[in-house]
Order: sequence, then structure tokens, then C-alpha cells
Amino acid sequence: MNENLFASFITPMMFGLPLVTLIVLFPSLLFPTSNRLVNNRLISLQQWMLQLVSKQMMSIHNTKGQTWALMLMSLILFIGSTNLLGLLPHSFTPTTQLSMNLGMAIPLWAGAVITGFRNKTTASLAHFLPQGTPTPLIPMLVIIETISLFIQPVALAVRLTANITAGHLLIHLIGGATLALMSINTTTALITFIILILLTVLEFAVAMIQAYVFTLLVSLYLHDNT
Repeated sequence: MNENLFASFITPMMFGLPLVTLIVLFPSLLFPTSNRLVNNRLISLQQWMLQLVSKQMMSIHNTKGQTWALMLMSLILFIGSTNLLGLLPHSFTPTTQLSMNLGMAIPLWAGAVITGFRNKTTASLAHFLPQGTPTPLIPMLVIIETISLFIQPVALAVRLTANITAGHLLIHLIGGATLALMSINTTTALITFIILILLTVLEFAVAMIQAYVFTLLVSLYLHDNT
């Protein structure tokens, strides 16, 4: 019980070197490829899920937006697998680090915005000033729309970080409470343990949902700029 509550969010080290790079690359090993004519069940299920998600996510895009399909599918696979691996005991979740989430959100957001200014310059500039705005409100609205534009990648990163961190902290707290109650009241400890199991199942769902939400928002930003 004397363990630091945020110890699970500290970057693991080995021989004084951070292991973040190896941890980030590890999820890519979980998605095998096959050179066979007939795929096995795992690869078939993986391809079916990718086709389902890509069809749903890319249906709103035009031809230019659909060129981002491979990047968006890679993004949702990476975030989803990283979130799920973080639920394993004695593991580390890179997506609990705001710096890493900003490192994903800012380039994708910037790429979508730059694409919009290159291909739809007039429409992109029109977002800063809605039609029919009274003349005295024009400077204020331009400032507000500019702030809202630049806050989009921050909102993306903070949303993912907060949801994953909150779930891990809650699991840690309830797990510690369960261990403490085992020597005090077995019935209460059993109830707390059942709550812990249900919360863990919920966190598996949250891990996948947050990966989908992050990618979907990037897709919507791209749709507005293509």
C-alpha cells in the first residue's frame, strides 16, 4: 500500500536506458501477415475487422481523403493494441503519456490542416468567419475560431491521456482496496473483487473505443479539409 499511485506510469528503464522504443514497436508483432493463398482464422478475422472499420470511416471521404486510409488504419491498430497491452500486469501504457499523444495528434492535425489550405484555401479560410456575422463581431470571432483550430490536437491528446490514465488509476485503487479488505472482511473483499473484474472488462472496451474515437476525430478533421 506504500507504493506510489503513479508508479505504473513511470517510463521503464533497463541499464539506465528507456525502453519506450521497444514497447512502442512491440504491438506491431501482434499483427502477423500471411503469404498463403488461404489465410488462417486469426488473419481472416483481422482483415474482416479492418475492412469493416475502414469502410465505415472512409465512406465520408472523397478520393483525396481516401488516400489516408492506410495511415488511419495503422493509427487505430497501434493505439488499440497499445491500450490493450497496458492492461496486462506489470506492463506500461505509452498512451498514458501526454507527450506521446501530442506527438501523434499534432502531425496528423497539421497534415489535415495544411492539406485543406493547399486544396481548399477559400473554404478553409471561410471557417474563421461564419457567413452573416455582424461587422463588430468579426475580430472576436476570428480570434475564437483560430483558438478553436489550434486547440484541436491538444483536445485529441488530452482526451486519450485522461481516459486511459483514469481507468488505470481506478483499477489500481480498487485492486489495492481488495487486498486490504481481504484481511478485514472477506465478504466485502469479494464484492470489491467482482467490481474489479467488471471494471477490467470495461477498460478493455474503453481501450478499443478510445482508439476508434481518436482515429475518427482525425478522420473528421481530414474530411473538413479535403
